[in-house]
Amino acid sequence: MAKVLMKGNEAIGKAAIEAGCKFFFGYPITPQSELPEYLSDELPKVGGTFVQAESELAAINMVYGAAAAGARVLTSSSSPGLALKQEGIGYITNADLPAVVVNMMRGGPGLGTIQPGQADYHMCVKGGSNGDYHNIVLAPASVQEAVDMVMDAFDLADFYRTPVIILSDGLIGQMMEPVEFNYSPKKELPSKDAWALKGKGNGEKHMIVNLNMDAEDCENHNIALQKKYDVIEADEQSWEEYCMDDAEYAFVSYGTSSRIVKSSVDTLRAAGYKVGLIRPKTLYPFPVNAFQRDNIKKYLDVEMSMGQMADDVKLACNDKNKVVFYGRTGGIILTPEEVVEFGKSVMGGDK
Repeated sequence: MAKVLMKGNEAIGKAAIEAGCKFFFGYPITPQSELPEYLSDELPKVGGTFVQAESELAAINMVYGAAAAGARVLTSSSSPGLALKQEGIGYITNADLPAVVVNMMRGGPGLGTIQPGQADYHMCVKGGSNGDYHNIVLAPASVQEAVDMVMDAFDLADFYRTPVIILSDGLIGQMMEPVEFNYSPKKELPSKDAWALKGKGNGEKHMIVNLNMDAEDCENHNIALQKKYDVIEADEQSWEEYCMDDAEYAFVSYGTSSRIVKSSVDTLRAAGYKVGLIRPKTLYPFPVNAFQRDNIKKYLDVEMSMGQMADDVKLACNDKNKVVFYGRTGGIILTPEEVVEFGKSVMGGDK
């Protein structure tokens, strides 16, 4: 398929349709509103269903219902809207159901601003609902990668029967880049007939149960969930390395920030600094395998937040003294010049 120029939000909508999504339930909020707007036009053309719910709470519970029936279902929002959906995401997770959730982050807390941000890391990666649980979290750095990750997300959700969050930001949602759509399942997906909600009919009856009144049964369910997370952590770590072959210092950044850092690495390399970039593509599972190296003097964590990923970098490299943070927040976008200056301040005369 030839490449087409598309805005990020609209490209994500098309990617979902290409991956077989037939249901979308959501509520408009800047800077992701073009995504539901696109799907309101396009989903009915493929026999799908689009519903603008009366609230984010209603939308996520509609997702719960469609997921229980075995459908490929999508919802999207931006920071404060996703915060409202956290309880429902927890219910979907507990029920072992697949769903894809897109978060186009903006500055916060609260309503904050409509400019891009990355301060939802803790909410999405560490879990914004109650209980012992994780969601797979993917972090695209371009419109094309957002397209690819959305397609992969539906497969990962079905394979592991768990919600998958696309953690992006308003800049990627609003920018236009050339993209192509080539969906093909990357996993041998299990049949949903064994668990999807069914009435009596002529066959087996299936029910989706969320409340568990017996403590031992509830513990056993949590243990089973953890075994699933152990497999995810072993098999699904993903990251990009840039200029890391001889690097003595390594930036760590994801999403929009990583695009800025990558250009800063080029500038610093041209000035003689041995520096590279580790870019997590999966935030959960965090790519700890990327940090199993002894030659790095310092890790330079760069985010559009107050350093929410920094603790995971410290744990991954197993040395908190090796990690230095720089970030902007509240909707302010980093510049390559300030990242270069930050790098020079850390590396000093090391070239």
